[in-house]
Amino acid sequence: ALWTHLMNAGKSKGLTPYGTEAMHVLRAEKGFIMVGQETDGSVTPYDLGMDWIVSKTKSDFIGKRALARESMGYGNRKQLVGLLCSDPRTVIPEGAHAVFDPNQPPPMDMLGHVTSSYFSPNCKRSIAMAMLRGGHGLKGQTIYFPLLDGAVYKATVVDPIFYDPNGARIDG
Repeated sequence: ALWTHLMNAGKSKGLTPYGTEAMHVLRAEKGFIMVGQETDGSVTPYDLGMDWIVSKTKSDFIGKRALARESMGYGNRKQLVGLLCSDPRTVIPEGAHAVFDPNQPPPMDMLGHVTSSYFSPNCKRSIAMAMLRGGHGLKGQTIYFPLLDGAVYKATVVDPIFYDPNGARIDG
């Protein structure tokens, strides 16, 4: 009864129900991470392009010691990037491994993997996010995703914000 009442009350305003999959697509369009999907215990705010979240003025904060470790500055750390498949209708499977050369013999030199991948109705194409070794420096480059069934997907590395990157729609 509550559901019916709310849907009827919001009908004139275009109220539309949505589920968790819609929320996943919407957050990916904006490049918002999902903890546990784009992150694990090794990922830092710098790897995610979120250095703005780390205080530059506080003398101490939780995690400061970990961020100061030498390994945190290595250029080959996996970093969050966006992916645009060469065929905008193709959704790269989550977990697919990225390589520079899809014809290299096994074991292949893997760059990283796809963390989130969807078809975006707002962007009218597929979008994906991935954690790639040295990913921030790979923007504009072409990488490949060889799959077990023999298919090979081609994608361009881009920023991970696909929709309204300047936030112009934030105030509706």
